[in-house]
Amino acid sequence: MKNYAIIKPARRESYPEALLSVIDGIKSFLKAECASGRSLLYARFFLSDAQNQAAALRGACSAANIPEGNISLIEQHPLDGSRISALVTTVSKPEEYSFCSLRLSDQEAAGKDSYQQTRMLFANYLDIIGPEGLSLHTHCVRTWIFVRDIDINYSGMVKARNDVFAEEGLTTDTHFIASTGIEGGPEAKQALVAIDFLTCPQIAEADKTYLKGLSHLSPTRDYGVSFERGVRLRDSEGAHIYISGTASIDHKGLILNEGSTPKQTDRLLENIEVLLKEGGAGLEDVPYFVVYLRDISDAAKVDAYMQERFPQVPRVILYARVCRPGWLIEMECEAPCDNGA
Repeated sequence: MKNYAIIKPARRESYPEALLSVIDGIKSFLKAECASGRSLLYARFFLSDAQNQAAALRGACSAANIPEGNISLIEQHPLDGSRISALVTTVSKPEEYSFCSLRLSDQEAAGKDSYQQTRMLFANYLDIIGPEGLSLHTHCVRTWIFVRDIDINYSGMVKARNDVFAEEGLTTDTHFIASTGIEGGPEAKQALVAIDFLTCPQIAEADKTYLKGLSHLSPTRDYGVSFERGVRLRDSEGAHIYISGTASIDHKGLILNEGSTPKQTDRLLENIEVLLKEGGAGLEDVPYFVVYLRDISDAAKVDAYMQERFPQVPRVILYARVCRPGWLIEMECEAPCDNGA
């Protein structure tokens, strides 16, 4: 069983105050989770200025006994006026899931483009899971790929991922991996790409169902990228859906409602609903939303829209450009399924 919390600072006058407020919130959440038999899978921190904020964040996590290996941090400015927010995920059976957040140092990244850096990060991940007898093909079930200056560096990341997948046996005839590819600033100044990986060490291919939503969405291969729209996983406690970053797109791969953030929001949620239904769930099952906006001026109206439509569902709205300039908004989410068959 999984559980989630989006933690926002109650105190936000300064970054140190906001940081301590978020860490206190995480500690309180994890104390209750531990009492319920769950443990931390990951805490992803969304920062307004990663280069200047990361060191203090790492120090605060260390003081709070939040393990470094369960932390992801990325520069994606929260658009609620704060400098930091966090998405925290816990699991009741930690042996069934593992998480790693891979970043390059300035020294490692220097002089390398987004293609080379993406290759390096995937190679590092394979070096971690290979000795455990795990494979990218079977055991990696979700990635989050953050690209600095996405309008410039996205194509290099895409080519590198396509090449790695082909080498590791992931093809249009087999499957890819659920993923979000979005703008995000890694901590190191020279780093153009950062990747978070979710691994299920005990999963078999028969435990996965790839969600297509072909009535509303095109196969990603139609525009040269290699990720799944969503995946439904069956573990020892039931089934769970991961929805990739989803935007306003139609079944031909075309952007719908160009120039209108409200209409794009309607369409992307319709797309998510189709994917969830294919997996045996619905929007009413979603425990949180992560919302990415290309233009910060859209934040207030998107927040009002989400509050009206999903008043009980936590959300974080972030400044993060989507991979096509015409997409003004993207969302990702998860959902449990009652039917684990």
